[in-house]
Amino acid sequence: MERGTGGEVGRRDTRPAARTATLASTPGDDRPATCREPPIPKTARKPSGRRARTHANPTVPRDERAILVAVDWAHAEHWDVDASLAELAMLAETAGATPVERVVQRLKHPDPHSYVGKGKLAAIAESRRDREASVVIFDDELTPAQQRALEAALDVKVIDRTALILDIFAQRARTTEGALQVALAQHEYLLPRLAGQWSHLERMEGAIGLRGPGETQLETDRRLIRAQIKTLKQRIERVRRHRREQRRRRAGMPVVALVGYTNAGKSTLLNGLTRAGVRTHDRLFETLDPTTRRWSIGAGGDPSGDGLGPAGAVLLTDTVGFIQKLPTQLIAAFRATLEELQEADVLLHVIDITHPDAAEQAQTVEETLADLGLLGRADAAPRITVLNKIDRLLPAAGGAGMDEAAALAALEPELRRALGADRGEEVVLVSAARRWGFAALRGAVGRGLGAGVEVAGGPSP
Repeated sequence: MERGTGGEVGRRDTRPAARTATLASTPGDDRPATCREPPIPKTARKPSGRRARTHANPTVPRDERAILVAVDWAHAEHWDVDASLAELAMLAETAGATPVERVVQRLKHPDPHSYVGKGKLAAIAESRRDREASVVIFDDELTPAQQRALEAALDVKVIDRTALILDIFAQRARTTEGALQVALAQHEYLLPRLAGQWSHLERMEGAIGLRGPGETQLETDRRLIRAQIKTLKQRIERVRRHRREQRRRRAGMPVVALVGYTNAGKSTLLNGLTRAGVRTHDRLFETLDPTTRRWSIGAGGDPSGDGLGPAGAVLLTDTVGFIQKLPTQLIAAFRATLEELQEADVLLHVIDITHPDAAEQAQTVEETLADLGLLGRADAAPRITVLNKIDRLLPAAGGAGMDEAAALAALEPELRRALGADRGEEVVLVSAARRWGFAALRGAVGRGLGAGVEVAGGPSP
């Protein structure tokens, strides 16, 4: 799926108009950013079964300068505001923007009209002019009214965290299934934001007489977007039925699912355990589409799983990573993919133990799993906590020369005291990059499956 961009120069006004959910803008389009056409995915064609082709959209500017804005207010799910803004900066860079300033205001709660107070809004407007910023990104989801007010006051493109994540997902979707799910999330995000998108007609000379067509166009837009949503849901339902059929065909083979925060190293772990060859990069949301490979957990088995019988192998599935403030539209749209987790016999919760916010990231994953109904059930799958990237915790002096056994012996006691004492599930230390702890992980999965697998060789924490 191509990244959604906005309208093209000269496009007739009979196409739907809405605020774009991406960082993209079209050169030569003199309408305000709030009036660009929404990204309409290529959903009219029947799926060909081939992988969706993607390429960089030539109309997407790669030098967008962004100001990041957050309100520091007390609520249950709130991270430290600096940590949240740092993550927002990473998201902005992933989408192709360069953060030039971060703005924080402490309030009891965000202003219902403009998110920040009037004084802070004026300061942001001045900073936007001084720094020649082309976009202002807010760390929480904005209401349609807030977004309109902010764009009017700042005279620049305004997007929120939800739109930013949707934009990244649109770039990363590489299969028909992923494109469908992202498109559904984008359309559901855009629908309530259509109101007021044709207000630019009233500001034109001779505006009298144009208001009626503007209102008519708004209703047309709503009908078109609703029709697109209906079509997308129907196609995604076909994907769900296809996945259910796949699961029935592989009945009897245990399923182990990797879950975790984005960029925790799940795909690297999948590659290390199964030689899957999945593309990996040190950036957010590199993997959207689920990947399933056969993995041997039998004693002395070949990690590639080649030539092994059913008794010694499981299916290992990598799924999309989670993030704090994950848009509800994405959770709903990706339910067909996330259903893979509901069929799992064991969940491997992968944590980047080197991240300064590892505890908060782990809590976010737990909350998302609970929202998906995967925790608290009598038949809930056992969870194994996998502390990844332990090689980065070794001291600079002498750490590089440590082997697996020495590293695990040095790190295990402290990490178990820090994270294992208050957790009900088993904890395993690994380094996916250096292939450390794999034997212990196979043993833990075997115990989780109730298979009583005896693991031969290798250190075990």
